[in-house]
Amino acid sequence: MPPVLNSETEEGEHLMTPQIKESFTVSGGEDEGGQGGTQTVEIREKWSRKIEFILACVGYAVGLGNVWRFPYLCYKSGGGAFLIPYFIMLFLCGIPLFYMELAVGQYTREGPIKALAKMCPIFKGAGAATVVVAYLLCTYYNVIIAWAVYYLINTFRSELPWASCNNSWNTANCFSDYSSNTSRPDNNSVSPAEEYYNFNVLDRSKGIDEPGELRWQLALILLFTWILVYFSIWKGVRSSGKVVYFTATFPYIVLVILLVRGVTLPGAWKGIEYFITPRWELLYEPEVWVNAASQNFNSIGIAFGSLIAMASYNKFSNNIFRDVMSVSLLNAATSLLAGFVIFSILGYIATLQNKEVDDVVTQGPGLVFVTYPAAFNTMSVPHLWAALFFFMLLCLGLDSQFAMVEVLVTTLWDHFKGFFRSWKINREILVLLVCVVSFFLGFPHITQGGIYVFTLLDSYSSGISLMYVAFFEVIGITWIYGALRLSRNVQEMTGSKPFLFFIICWLVISPALIFAIWMFGWIKYKPVTYGKDYIYPDWAQGLGWCFALLSIMCIPIGAIQAVWTAKGDTLLQKFLQSLKSTLPEGGYGENGPPDCQNNPPDWQPQRALVTNGEMKTKV
Repeated sequence: MPPVLNSETEEGEHLMTPQIKESFTVSGGEDEGGQGGTQTVEIREKWSRKIEFILACVGYAVGLGNVWRFPYLCYKSGGGAFLIPYFIMLFLCGIPLFYMELAVGQYTREGPIKALAKMCPIFKGAGAATVVVAYLLCTYYNVIIAWAVYYLINTFRSELPWASCNNSWNTANCFSDYSSNTSRPDNNSVSPAEEYYNFNVLDRSKGIDEPGELRWQLALILLFTWILVYFSIWKGVRSSGKVVYFTATFPYIVLVILLVRGVTLPGAWKGIEYFITPRWELLYEPEVWVNAASQNFNSIGIAFGSLIAMASYNKFSNNIFRDVMSVSLLNAATSLLAGFVIFSILGYIATLQNKEVDDVVTQGPGLVFVTYPAAFNTMSVPHLWAALFFFMLLCLGLDSQFAMVEVLVTTLWDHFKGFFRSWKINREILVLLVCVVSFFLGFPHITQGGIYVFTLLDSYSSGISLMYVAFFEVIGITWIYGALRLSRNVQEMTGSKPFLFFIICWLVISPALIFAIWMFGWIKYKPVTYGKDYIYPDWAQGLGWCFALLSIMCIPIGAIQAVWTAKGDTLLQKFLQSLKSTLPEGGYGENGPPDCQNNPPDWQPQRALVTNGEMKTKV
């Protein structure tokens, strides 16, 4: 018979007032031993509106990499010709894996670790690895946001501090007049914007073995950014879903404004021409195709666990395919828009300094914290342009940060909910604890030697280990659990199976591409450096590998634990059992997953209410 909702009220609860219940019991089913019994089912939080999930995905995918990495890769890898491998890789790897992760999260209704444990227990370590990668990233990603806020605050000074060489941090090599009719004094001269970034913002030491003092100004700003993160996600998707209405849309307004301003500057079309002019001969280079695949991979955010976590709060019948296509194509369009914005400004700078675009193009923090501020100095109303730009960076960074912190919070809450409740720790307190710990873990990045730690952690924690983690995640889901079974899960949720194209990509094309990128990374591996001259000592390189192993080792450890705890009398039986999914083979049935039972046919999210001691459901 259909499961029956049974309510329980705590002693002292006022029965006349409706109380929101976080769980209910389902009777009439079977317990683990196959006998009739009851099961406690948690009512999972849901997005208030579908648009909030879409905006959260857009905000997560469209981040700082769209502004400082894609334009450079496009220019370096063939200009307009790069768009061919970029869109091929988008449709062969990016979109299929995006679809896969959203389907996994929405169907299992769990964070990445539990989702993988349900689908393929032996590869649950891959889920844990994605959480580790995401959390390591969020500890230093907020430092970039802090830098942006530092610049934003200083745009309100009467004179922009990176506009001249008349400051206490400037050196004798500072040279501020880069107009076309002025010759540069010598090869050692640097712009005031570069000195401001190195000697004021970072107060950079000579190396990682000279950590120096904590930059207290950055520490205060870092605290402020973590407060922003906390109050944006402390209520879960109910609060973050409201914040993304602004943070996910405002950057587009600024990008359009900057594009309009950029194309009106002298030399702008020279930069845009460099950006879009195809160099067809580069398409024969394997590195160009690897760059296209890795850009899609990193931009969409596959194997960070965030997509699985966010999708787990969806309505069970949500149309995944529509979400995947809209977010993926908007993300690609944003990268192109950012490319036009960036290169219009770079063309202007090249014209101003009487140089080729080749001589001024750069990527990463140097682009947004050195090149762009220098450009604003020469524009009318420089304070306005600088303020708009750095506020845009703040919004872009916060969206991605929300998603990465949510991965850890979702994972901890899903796994240790009983423990937290026994200590009277609710979700709001858990988010606070995560933010506080993460704030202190950011301290090594805001010392005088912090930029060296930042670069080392960024290179090893997500750069080296990400493809390894992604490969085993895809193998566990599409090969062991099964691409065909996953397609049946999608049909159960949405009423229609994915196109055959996606199943082929899940089974063959996407794993092959990930493996190729992984191997290419090993072949091209070089020890990490900072800038052109600084070489990390051996102990620092070893430390970097320790960061990488934090996520890499999750996979074998998770596999050993899954086999060890699996049922069976022999090692072979335990191994075979660890390959079997714990999800129902034939699907959830007509009532949907447990937390959607007794809902209307379309499985609208419900909340359980107790009124006058009687259980009711609210749709």
